[in-house]
Amino acid sequence: MSAVVRSAFATHAPAQEVKVALLGLGTVGSAVLDRLQQWQAQEFKHPLRIVHVANSRHAARVDVDVCPLTVAQQVRAGQSNGIRTLQGSPSISAADLDAVESSLGATGLRLIIDATASDIVAARQAQWLERGIHVVTACKLGQGAGLQRFEALQRARELGSTQYGDSATVGAGLPVIRSIRELREGGDRITRIAGVLSGSLAWLFNQYDGMRPFSGWVREAGAKGYTEPDPRDDLSGEDVRRKILILARSAGVALASEAVQVQSLVPESLRELPANIAIEQLDALDAPLKQAFAQAYRQGEVLRHLAVLERDSNGQWQAQVGLQSLPPSHPLAGGAGTDNRIAIWSDRYCEQPLVIQGPGAGAQVTAAGLLDDALRVAKLYA
Repeated sequence: MSAVVRSAFATHAPAQEVKVALLGLGTVGSAVLDRLQQWQAQEFKHPLRIVHVANSRHAARVDVDVCPLTVAQQVRAGQSNGIRTLQGSPSISAADLDAVESSLGATGLRLIIDATASDIVAARQAQWLERGIHVVTACKLGQGAGLQRFEALQRARELGSTQYGDSATVGAGLPVIRSIRELREGGDRITRIAGVLSGSLAWLFNQYDGMRPFSGWVREAGAKGYTEPDPRDDLSGEDVRRKILILARSAGVALASEAVQVQSLVPESLRELPANIAIEQLDALDAPLKQAFAQAYRQGEVLRHLAVLERDSNGQWQAQVGLQSLPPSHPLAGGAGTDNRIAIWSDRYCEQPLVIQGPGAGAQVTAAGLLDDALRVAKLYA
């Protein structure tokens, strides 16, 4: 959170307490708790009170006089008498999610922080919103899934007069979604969006020089924690599909999931294999990627993995995800490390796009994005 925002909240802290259920205690959920603990040590006043914590196996209510971090540690280990073991299939059930609502109570300012990657949790978000419970999330399976689920979330927000904080779903809290919405609200018309939306793929193509086999870089990225345990989850482009859908819908384009054309980097021979075998056979990536790199190099260009939203020759919106060769002068050709880089063209930014760049992955920045959204909700309803 910026110093300006922190100063504003410290001076005018919302008086109304916000009861918070934190779902997901992996790297992002743990970073949320760590940040709250840092605020406490810095005597930064905020209205958020954790009343419920859960991971995919256990859950617990948090008493007023108990440290949420302590309870979270117990939940992860399942070592407290107050810990419930979840019995759902595959990992959580409707009854488990009902217990979340019960912990929040029926009145007051209530909020759920979804730090999971659970489709079951994402499917419940509309119900929470309609019942007056605000939701902030880093999960892309709500607004980045089927159009029907996206539309259900919008209706639920209106019916429940609630907020849906989604800035951490694309760019790990970078002001991308917010900028697109503010341009629209200011009367601007978005005409095109393009971006490097995957931190892991950004790193891979910032590093790849055509000399060392691409599979070697993939293995190194996995060792650094940049990719999913199964790197095909990154290389397939499906995660980027969800992100460009979220950006399109934020721009007012009701794009269906199947309207996004995705070029997977995973060779056909690896797609159906068990993860452990596929990882052993990543060398299948090397020849096609070397060929693509050589072609770009001959043209004086660089390879970047992009998502692009634009109108076709018939005026219909379409989106593509995949590898592109870019001249060095292109606004998306730069970048470093795992940075996301997003260019937005509009009536206002027609000749030179608005470019937003910064860390697009990482538990700390994602947690910061979630808590920024949570504090915005608190301030709106103070």
